[in-house]
Amino acid sequence: MQRASDPIESRQAATATDADGEALSSASAAREKREFNKLQKRLRRQVGNAIIDYGMIHDGDKVMVCLSGGKDSYTMLEILLNLQRNAPVDFELVAVNLDQKQPGFPEHVLPEYLSARGVPFHILERNTYSVVKEKTPEGKTTCALCSRLRRGSLYGFAEEIGATKVALGHHREDILETLFLNMFFGGTLKAMPPKLLSDDGKNIVIRPLAYCREADIAEYARQMAFPIIPCNLCGSQPNLQRQVVKEMLAEWEVKHPGRLETMFKAVTNVAPSQLADRNLFDFEGLEAKQQQMQETRIEAFDLLAREA
Repeated sequence: MQRASDPIESRQAATATDADGEALSSASAAREKREFNKLQKRLRRQVGNAIIDYGMIHDGDKVMVCLSGGKDSYTMLEILLNLQRNAPVDFELVAVNLDQKQPGFPEHVLPEYLSARGVPFHILERNTYSVVKEKTPEGKTTCALCSRLRRGSLYGFAEEIGATKVALGHHREDILETLFLNMFFGGTLKAMPPKLLSDDGKNIVIRPLAYCREADIAEYARQMAFPIIPCNLCGSQPNLQRQVVKEMLAEWEVKHPGRLETMFKAVTNVAPSQLADRNLFDFEGLEAKQQQMQETRIEAFDLLAREA
């Protein structure tokens, strides 16, 4: 005969189960917190190293942080705010969002977020969306014209507010994707430099996330629960070559872990003499250099012979 369950024993078993569940939940929360702290420290270290390596921010700088509402720019702002509190130099941060008047753009999101964070900000309204849609032929991508108009608006506004640096949220994969896009479709060997002087010489552009992995940024944004605003103009295009290159790089990283790290190292370790750009290396003058080296070598041998 099956023994009837004792109500007291049942309550004790349930209590034990609840206790086990709470213990597991507590352990899981502690583990997640440790992992988040490690992630945040890694991003801080990488951003700090990029700033130091390329002299991105100096004492007294006013850094205009371009905030689009995507994961990258939110992360850049948050890490810069974090570093600002402990940096050995004094610098100012101001967030700027370019409202391009895309249909359905939630205009309230960024002002509410920035106000809650206590970050000074400007919302720059420019109807570049209409210009892009009008000027871009049907079936063609909008990225080139959109980014050109966006840069022009932001660079001009940086002058207006006296910003000494313009910070963009491009990360390691963005830099590598641009490298391959330029090779495949532009016939040039160039990417996105971590620090750049604009063509007119009026703005210095910095990319503090240059050393950061996109996967780390995505996880950080998820954990921070940033109010992400998707770009319906760019992200919805079916024929983006950048997306094709992004998928190619992601596949390489899965099949050959560490390959992207090695490729990024190559971007920072260029040997002009081993390429073919005559403007970067004096191929015409190799004979003269050879003769000079030979003469120096002969003089060294003569000196050794006299000492003997």
